[in-house]
Amino acid sequence: MTLTGEKADILRMLADQRKNFLITVQGITDEQARERTTVSDLTLGGLLSHVVGNERSWMKVIADMDDTAEFDMAAAAEEYVLSADQTVAGLVEEYARVAEATEAAVAEMDLDLQVPLPTAPWAPEREWQSARFTLLHILREVSQHAGHADIIREALDGGNTTRQMAIDAGMTF
Repeated sequence: MTLTGEKADILRMLADQRKNFLITVQGITDEQARERTTVSDLTLGGLLSHVVGNERSWMKVIADMDDTAEFDMAAAAEEYVLSADQTVAGLVEEYARVAEATEAAVAEMDLDLQVPLPTAPWAPEREWQSARFTLLHILREVSQHAGHADIIREALDGGNTTRQMAIDAGMTF
């Protein structure tokens, strides 16, 4: 099925932002992915783990429609770490599977569907939002963290997304 309109636009922008994020982890080792390069605790591997887990988790929120769900603070904290049993290559493969599942779900999704959000310490009362808004939240997360990852990568070895896109397009420096 070929999507058009709003669903196609959302998925196209999400794919574009995933691609930008993934440029930041091209060619790095698992050790580099765990390296802190700024005063922040964020690492490329931790961010990669987070964007994969974040998209998977929010798509599960839409699919489950669980009006008793609670936000798992411990799992969220662990998501920002590239664990000893994770690799960049493995997470990149997992991200491709998550993206494929998201695209399949969106193709069948009612974007106006009202989704119950998990309660959290900052939102103790149950709130609802459209599936569309939830997808836009995923998009915002990937975009924001792609920016973080670009700064971390530049501090790691001077690489950055814009330069890599130019190289990939055949430009030389």
